[in-house]
Amino acid sequence: MHHEISPLVEFASEKLHILLLFMAAVYTLKIRWILLHTPGKDRQAPTGSPDTTGQRGAMYSLFNVAMPWAMPSTRKHKMFYAEFVVFHIGVACSIAMSIVFSYAPVLISGSAAVLTLQIVFASAAVVGLLRFIRRVTVPVMRLISTPDDIFSVALLTVWLVFSFLMAGQAPAFAVAKGQLEASSSIGALQETPVVVYYFITSFFLMYVPFSKISHYIYYPFSRWYLGRTLGHRGVYPMKQFGSEANADFLS
Repeated sequence: MHHEISPLVEFASEKLHILLLFMAAVYTLKIRWILLHTPGKDRQAPTGSPDTTGQRGAMYSLFNVAMPWAMPSTRKHKMFYAEFVVFHIGVACSIAMSIVFSYAPVLISGSAAVLTLQIVFASAAVVGLLRFIRRVTVPVMRLISTPDDIFSVALLTVWLVFSFLMAGQAPAFAVAKGQLEASSSIGALQETPVVVYYFITSFFLMYVPFSKISHYIYYPFSRWYLGRTLGHRGVYPMKQFGSEANADFLS
């Protein structure tokens, strides 16, 4: 069985994480730039419902992404929200795996861990493929999509496919690292998926800060400001009216 680590695999798995520092530096500059701009103050006096404040509105807005029942777009389209959750969990797991795999592959070398990761990555890759198809076939989605949108979804989908293949190499890589005893149940180390995965990850780390994927950096700032403003005006969180309340309101 071939369980040795070639110089290329060693370089890909250990040296390319330097690009994390590059991404962190770019994000630090972006956040610093945002904080240099003082948020505008609402000139309107607190109005509307007395049971909400700017602080409460800001917190509600910030965590709104975890409340699918609070927005019509997710309340009426539960499958799209499920896709959103699966896709982002897959991306988060892959980022975490890229670090764990490099330095402590034994932590994810168990059969249960490998199977769980592969299920997550396979599910997320399927969602990514569906998102890509919608981007290029649905007229409305195609109209609002930029080349960056389409390329980002394609890149992430391919990356998740190699994440699936990468997870299966964890036992063999742990043996090569001397963190696990070799056995007949552990196959030979396949270098191709490992190298391709890490080079895609490296490109991803360089590309993301300059793409629309970096929207998550702006998300907390924009949601906090929006929620604080609407909460100050007494209209956020929005009240949920029942059928009787709606009937009275419409009458």
